[in-house]
Formats: sequence, structure tokens, C-alpha cells
Amino acid sequence: MGNGPCLITAIAVGELPNTAERREEAIFPICRRGSECENLNGPTLILYLGRNMILFLLSMAFSFVLQMQVGLTSYLCSAAPHQKASRSYSFKLCQVKSEDSEGTMSGESIILDEQQTLERELQIAIQEENYAQAAKIRDSLRVLQEDGKASVLAANARFYNSFKNGDLASMQALWAKEDNVCVVHPGVSGISGYDLVMGSWEFVWADYEFPLQIEIKDVQVHVRGDLGYVTCIELVKTKGSSWGRQFATNVFERINGQWFICIHHASHVDL
Repeated sequence: MGNGPCLITAIAVGELPNTAERREEAIFPICRRGSECENLNGPTLILYLGRNMILFLLSMAFSFVLQMQVGLTSYLCSAAPHQKASRSYSFKLCQVKSEDSEGTMSGESIILDEQQTLERELQIAIQEENYAQAAKIRDSLRVLQEDGKASVLAANARFYNSFKNGDLASMQALWAKEDNVCVVHPGVSGISGYDLVMGSWEFVWADYEFPLQIEIKDVQVHVRGDLGYVTCIELVKTKGSSWGRQFATNVFERINGQWFICIHHASHVDL
């Protein structure tokens, strides 16, 4: 079935006279007989020649169109076997916003969409046994996973930026609005539930003068699917006090393409 257009076109062209002389004989049969043309009177001869000239021009035009079709069909037929091998996929890298950026990160949604698209493309390539293409897609997925780590690190940076400035509105926007979110401030037990967690930040910041001095060291990030977490050393200094050092674990969940913090656990460690 795939070669149907090629064969049909070739047959159609094969039925036409294949030389200019034969086409002329087909269009001017009476004039080829010599004396019969001479027996036609003036007006009849003009009408006869005019009609046959029109038929001749139509035949030439039809032949030209079919020859163009042959060329185009031959090109398509020769290109058809390569179409499967040339399957391509789109891939866009997205730059995450800096920690000072405001608003949501639309790039995270783009990354999620790209990851889902590449995963579908990978399955198709494997089903078609196009292993070279599958290898390329796997490499692209690895790049996207690394970019997913960048998104989690950006969300982590925004968390500490809110912490440093005592920005409650920003802190509220960064947390997942769920009952199972949890915070463990140094020296106290865990607090669960979005409203209670937000209240705990107001309590912790009550006696602080902002901005705080915060340094983050030994940062490690891990991402798997819609969950990611960051471990780090927090160095926090308030006005008139010495540095405090905590080991912190921040857990993030990707909800509708955006990373939200759902657990913050900080414990005192010796300097």
C-alpha cells in the first residue's frame, strides 16, 4: 500500500504517447493524411486546426503536470523509508530564577512538561527498537533531572531569603498548604499543620531584628520524581549575638509544577 501513489502515477504516464511525434500524430490524425486536409474549405479548416491546437496544448499541459507529479512522488517514495529513523523530539532548557526573584517560577512547569514529553518519546523509541534515539532521549532526561535539582535549590534559596528578611508573606507562599507539613525548630518538638507552622515562624521571629545574617554550607540536594530534599549547615547570626550552627533538612514537594517546602528540621550542632 505504501508504494501505491508511485505505481499509479507511473502507469498513468505510461499510457500517454511518449514522444512529441506520436503526440502530434494523435492530435492531428487527418492532417497527417495530406490530401484530406487540402479538401477542407477555409472556415472549416480554421475551426478544425483551432480545435486540434487547443487539444494539443491541453495534452502538453497534462503531460507536464503528470511529469511533475512523477518527480514529486518519486522524491516522497525515496524519502519514506527514512522518516521513521528521523524521528525527533523537542527539548528546551529553562533557566531558574535567582533567589531575589519575586513570584512563582513558571520554568518549573515547563521542566515538568518537558520531562513527561521525553518519557513518552523514550517509550516510543524503545517500542520501535530505535535504540540510538532512546539513548539520546535518556541523556536529555538526565539533563532535565539536573535542572530539577536546580529548581529545588532555587526553592531552598527562596526559603532562606524569607528567613533572613523575616518575610512572613513570602514564607507562607513557599510552604505547601497541607495538614501534613511539619517544622522542627532547634530545641523544640515538631509542629504540624500549615497554620501552626506559620504561627511558629511568627513566634521565632518575634525578638529578631532583620535582616539576619545567614550562611549556608555543605549543601546536598536530591530529587526523585515529585519529591526533593536539601541537607545543609545553617549558620545564623542575629544582632548582638554569636553565630548559631544547625544541621537542617528541607523537604520539598512538587505540586502543579512548582516546588513547595513541606518539612523543615533544624538541630543544633557544635561549631
